[in-house]
Amino acid sequence: MMLRIRSYRELRKLLTFEERFKYLSLKGHVGESIFGFDRYLNQNLYRSREWKQTRYKVIERDQACDLGIAGYEIEVELLIHHMNPISLDDIESGNEDIFDPEFLICTTYNTHRAIHFGDESLLPKPPIVRRPNDTIPWR
Repeated sequence: MMLRIRSYRELRKLLTFEERFKYLSLKGHVGESIFGFDRYLNQNLYRSREWKQTRYKVIERDQACDLGIAGYEIEVELLIHHMNPISLDDIESGNEDIFDPEFLICTTYNTHRAIHFGDESLLPKPPIVRRPNDTIPWR
């Protein structure tokens, strides 16, 4: 099975949150585990100076918005999501794509979980558009 490479260049062509979510969704298939006994490699990566600099660039580019969509500002638990799952080998071999903003996007914790595990109930709900008299049932 050939892996689909997701990119920011393609993602930004999708204008709605829902379209971007569908583009990024892994449909319940998580990439190769980088946890367990090798968790220290994962933690070293996310504590590195290079990662912190990359993270800042992505937050700035996306204006701290979930999936880079204005109106979905992230107040807490901002995560940087690798659009293409990374593996232990990527970390050990120093794959430069890990730090390339072209393959990264801002997400909330819940959106990140929804992308990985396919649970759309975790996604933020768009604001309700109110209309005059819509709360008065007799009109």
